Amino acid sequence: MELKNFNSNTGISVIISTYNAEEWLEKVIWSYHAQSFKNFEMIIADDGSKHPTFELIDKLKAQVHFPITHVWHKDDGFQKSMILNKAITACNSHYILMSDGDCLAREDFLKIHNDHREEGYFLSGGYYKLPMSISKAITKEDIVSQKCFQLPWLKSKGLQGSFKNNKLTARGLKAKLLNLITPTNASWNGHNSSGWKSDILKVNGFDERMQYGGQDRELGERLFNLGLKSKQIRYSAVCLHLDHKRGYKNQESIDKNRRIRQTTRSERRQWTDYGIVKKEG
Repeated sequence: MELKNFNSNTGISVIISTYNAEEWLEKVIWSYHAQSFKNFEMIIADDGSKHPTFELIDKLKAQVHFPITHVWHKDDGFQKSMILNKAITACNSHYILMSDGDCLAREDFLKIHNDHREEGYFLSGGYYKLPMSISKAITKEDIVSQKCFQLPWLKSKGLQGSFKNNKLTARGLKAKLLNLITPTNASWNGHNSSGWKSDILKVNGFDERMQYGGQDRELGERLFNLGLKSKQIRYSAVCLHLDHKRGYKNQESIDKNRRIRQTTRSERRQWTDYGIVKKEG
C-alpha cells in the first residue's frame, strides 16, 4: 500500500487544521485517501491537541497512500493563525490548499483545485454544512464509497430540500454557471481555498494577532492588494462541513479582527509585521 511518492513540483500541499477533534479528523483524512488526484502531501496544523490526536495520526499514516506531516504547538487558546503559518513553512509543494479538520473532500476535490490553478490567481471554494445527526452517521465506508456526497443518500438520512443542494449535484456547465452568478465573494476561505506558496509568503502568511473571526479573509485581502485575482469554484470543489460547537467564538476577538481588516483594506496593506517573518523589536 506504499504509494507515498510525492512530486513537490507538480503536486499540492494540503493543510488541514485541527484541535482535539479525532472523530472528525479521521473522517476527513479518509476523504483524502479517496481522492482521484494522488500527487499530494498533507500537513496537519494542530492548534494544541492532546495525545489521542497524535495516536490517530500515527495510526493513519500507515494506512493512507499519501505522506502526512503533523505540525503541533502547545495549547495557548485559539491560535490558528500561528499554527497555520508553521504549517505553511512545512509545505514542500509550490502550491497550497487549505481546509479544515471538519470538512470532507469529495473525490474530485483536489483534481478541481489542480485543474483550475493559475499564476496570478487564488481559488475560492465553499462548503455544504451538514447537521450533527448526519455528521455523526457518516462512516469510513460511506466516505470511501462516496455515498455521503450523493443527494439521495443524504436525503435518506434526513437532509431537507434546498437550493444549496446544487452544491452537491452541479457538474460541468451548470457548476460553471452557478460559480459565475453566485453573489458570494470569491474570498480566501480557510475551509476551501488554494494558492501559490510564493504568493502567500509575499504577504507574510496569516496575521498572528488575529484569533477567531476572519483571519482567512484578511489574508485574501492582502493577496488582492498584492495584485492577485481570485477564481470562484464554490459549486465545483465540494466539501461537506461536519457540525460542531464553537466554544472559541467570542465578540472581542471578532471586533479586534474587524479593525485589523479595516486597516488592511483602507491602507491597501500587502504585508503583515505579525506573520511568518516576525517584526524585529
